[in-house]
Amino acid sequence: MTVSTIISHEPATGEELWRGAAGDVEEAVARARHAWPGWAAQPLANRIELVRRFANEVRRTAEDFATLVARETGKPLWEARAEIEGVINKVEISVRAYAERSAQRKLNSALKGTAAIRHKPHGVLAVLGPFNSPAFLPNSHILPALVAGNAVILKPSEKAPASGEFLVRCFHEAGLPEDVLQFVPGGPDTGQELVVHAGVDGVLFTGSVQTGIAINRRLAVNPGKIVALEMGGNNPLVVWNTPIVADAAVLVIQSAFSGAGQRCTAARRLIVQDAMYDALMDEVKRLADRIIVGAPFDEPSPFMGPVIDPATADALTDSFLYFLSQGGKAIKHMTRPKGDLPFISPGIIDVTAIKERPDVELFGPLLQVIRVSSFDEAIGEANNTRFGLCASLVGGSPEDYNRFWSNVRAGLINWNRSTNGSSSAAPLGGLGLSGNHRPSAFYAADYCAYPVASTELEQPRAMLGVGFRDA
Repeated sequence: MTVSTIISHEPATGEELWRGAAGDVEEAVARARHAWPGWAAQPLANRIELVRRFANEVRRTAEDFATLVARETGKPLWEARAEIEGVINKVEISVRAYAERSAQRKLNSALKGTAAIRHKPHGVLAVLGPFNSPAFLPNSHILPALVAGNAVILKPSEKAPASGEFLVRCFHEAGLPEDVLQFVPGGPDTGQELVVHAGVDGVLFTGSVQTGIAINRRLAVNPGKIVALEMGGNNPLVVWNTPIVADAAVLVIQSAFSGAGQRCTAARRLIVQDAMYDALMDEVKRLADRIIVGAPFDEPSPFMGPVIDPATADALTDSFLYFLSQGGKAIKHMTRPKGDLPFISPGIIDVTAIKERPDVELFGPLLQVIRVSSFDEAIGEANNTRFGLCASLVGGSPEDYNRFWSNVRAGLINWNRSTNGSSSAAPLGGLGLSGNHRPSAFYAADYCAYPVASTELEQPRAMLGVGFRDA
């Protein structure tokens, strides 16, 4: 179904925040293709200088930007401010990443000339952004793409277009030519049009596994188009043999409920050693009961805002009821404290007795708990998923962590840290249903330019050897 008008609502109030017409993909691609050669021909130093100006523009408007993100996503203002700080910090990280991952190299070889390795931009890249971090996550694709010399078309989530528009405006205010980075709002149909457009040389996507798989299928017959997919996870957090129960419980809360559980790196499954179960769950529930769920600008500041919309809240509460109906044991019931608005309290449910657990990413503050008796069983449960984004071990010995790291399938593996503890100065990506082996963050430079190998001489030089008759 074609969506002609995009409307964004504030989750915390239900009020309309932004309205606009869907973008024209044909026009945007034509403009980007016309602008790209000139941008790619700019010296790297010029492109770096421009993105640094962008960082200054975001600094100048940081409070307005954070306020908009908080309103559009429902996240607390403190969390939105941290997101905007991440947007700024990403500039220098992207510059360093390009220098390290895409550096020019030359190898002199006497009479054989020079062997050179340089990197070229792909051309026009489509960035399809998510709603949960509508400034930071699209920016994490846009910056390395621009530094590498690509033109970019941003199609933000239809649930958070205002934040995407503000982000693009900051680039333009900093002096980036408008056709080099364009804002194209729209629904799923707009995203599909961008994905298959012959004038788009690559698709950089962050979002649900269903959409990511659909993109992968559509482009399976087009190997010339670069595709980078980051699709979340059904992430495990294992707590094992630690006397520091209070700190372990804090890590559980941070992993499962930061961002109202709407982070791709959030812990969805808590795997607990039998001997630790009672003490840990008592402390986790005690902390969960203290969580303030509120609107972005409430005082005191909430830990969690609402989820993105009522349909999401309904789906999460339905999932909690499903687990109960299948034999799950409620540790903390999920509730809707503000009627039809999408505020939900954290839900915690023991699903050990459920033999067939759905292997899906439940994108919100719903934590499943599984009891195990051996470390091998814990590793088996951690790997009991088709996803493979994040995993964390809390407690255990160095030997336990070595086994955990070696045997758990994930692209981000932490020890005594939350599952959310990722760094933009390191790669972030997963395997299985979590991604297609194109990690983002510091390694985003890898999919924003491609290497070109050359052998070069200033004058032609060649000779013929075996297999020719004498002249």
